Amino acid sequence: MRSMPNLTQFKDRSPRWAKDVANVTTRAAAFATVHQRQMPDFLITGTKRGGTTSLFNYLLMHPGVLGLFPQSRGKKSTDWFFADSSHSEVWYRSHFHTQRHKDRIAAELGHPPVSGEASPYYVWDPRVAEKVRAVAPEVKSILLLRDPVERAWSHYQERTQNGVEPLSFEDALAAESRRLDGEVERMATDLTYHSTSHDWYTYRARGIYLPQIQNWLRSFDREQVLILRSEDMYGDVQAVFDRVTDFLGIGDFTLPDTKPFNTSHRKSTVPEPIRTDLAQFFAPYNASLEKFLGYPLHWS
Repeated sequence: MRSMPNLTQFKDRSPRWAKDVANVTTRAAAFATVHQRQMPDFLITGTKRGGTTSLFNYLLMHPGVLGLFPQSRGKKSTDWFFADSSHSEVWYRSHFHTQRHKDRIAAELGHPPVSGEASPYYVWDPRVAEKVRAVAPEVKSILLLRDPVERAWSHYQERTQNGVEPLSFEDALAAESRRLDGEVERMATDLTYHSTSHDWYTYRARGIYLPQIQNWLRSFDREQVLILRSEDMYGDVQAVFDRVTDFLGIGDFTLPDTKPFNTSHRKSTVPEPIRTDLAQFFAPYNASLEKFLGYPLHWS
């Protein structure tokens, strides 16, 4: 069985110049062999603050899962379908592994490995699904959905910790419509435009999940999309991981570690009365989503 590098240790002990040299070298090698490289087998498409980073890291523990090339860089996403869309399709393909490498792993495991990336923006940007279908029509997508009240609060905490949100949570929610004014329209007319307001400040709108799912399903069959509750993964990582590996067809694997990733942001209770107001706002949207999915979500 192949051994997985400790990505954190690799990045921490490497000086900046060494990382730059390694990046240039590996990028050149990737472009030189791009004709041998395939598009991703899977994407984790969101939602933001819903466990995307954790699930991707759990998958990388599986011997049948490949991350982005080279894996030693520890990257989760290329961002090609939105922020880095000016690059060519060849550039995007260069981030995945060669068929020869995948064949070697298949010989060891007895089944083909899968490769992919993760970005919580992929399901939120309404342009992405069609772009993905154009280059990877057979791709499988995994979507984690979190209680939208908790998601909004966690999203806000991340923005404030990153120093890009000067407003209180109450004021940020009140300013959301103004901040988004005209942004989706500009995104529709300029396919290379990345809206930081649409990405950073959509605390409320991003928790209305059903339109996002329906947009994705206009480009992909329902059998290609696995929808999970974030709370289920938080409650039993291995059980949800087993559902994901079954969906990807890569065989059972017992995780050696189920600690969460990317949880350094402040943890606190959603303040009242904002929690109650948000719960009331999301209630009809959650009900519509439950009807669509065919099972209760047990959210706020």
